[in-house]
Amino acid sequence: MSLWSRIQDALSALAKGEGLSVVFDRLRSPPERSVAFTIAVIALSAKMAKADGRVTRDEVTAFRQVFHIPPAEERAAARVFNLAREDVAGFEEYAARIARMFRGRGRGERVLRDLLDGLFHIATADGSYHPAEDAFLARVAEVFGMSAGLFARIRASHVPAAAPDPFTVLGVSPEMDLDEIKAIWRAEVRACHPDRMMARGVPEEAMRLAERRLIAINRAWEEIAGRAGGD
Repeated sequence: MSLWSRIQDALSALAKGEGLSVVFDRLRSPPERSVAFTIAVIALSAKMAKADGRVTRDEVTAFRQVFHIPPAEERAAARVFNLAREDVAGFEEYAARIARMFRGRGRGERVLRDLLDGLFHIATADGSYHPAEDAFLARVAEVFGMSAGLFARIRASHVPAAAPDPFTVLGVSPEMDLDEIKAIWRAEVRACHPDRMMARGVPEEAMRLAERRLIAINRAWEEIAGRAGGD
């Protein structure tokens, strides 16, 4: 059964009057976390669209860059988006439910980071980054239990306003030994491997998140190593 068919099944199980956020409480087992992850990205994207008051074609395209949606399954994705947009539950409630589902469960912390990566990718797809989107994503990160430093790292990899600081992207400091920085870079590269992401519950359809992150961390390492004269 495809990911999108499983999403359809999850939606069909909703009782009359129940909101989309209820779905998260029912998707607890590891095999269904990829369903939860996908619904979470769509739902928070819908809420984020309200933050700056518009959904641009670029943002829709960006979502399709994160998730491959077969034509036959587009209605399922649209239904999730519309349910989230119409749900009375606020984005903080969605974020809190998602955090409870993933946080403290094996690689759950990394899944939350993957999710925030996807939201940043969508928010910045039109070449701009609205202050309301920044406030929205900062609050989501806070609800997820992320540190301000980690949020800054993810933000630096996406926001086009200025060239990202390579040390911030890798989460290291200029005072650290180059070998230590290299070890952190290698660990980040390993974390981006598709097999590891799928083990965290990130669906195969969202593997482009890893590609984008890998480009950012490799560029950061190359710049740091170049400054130090390393290889």
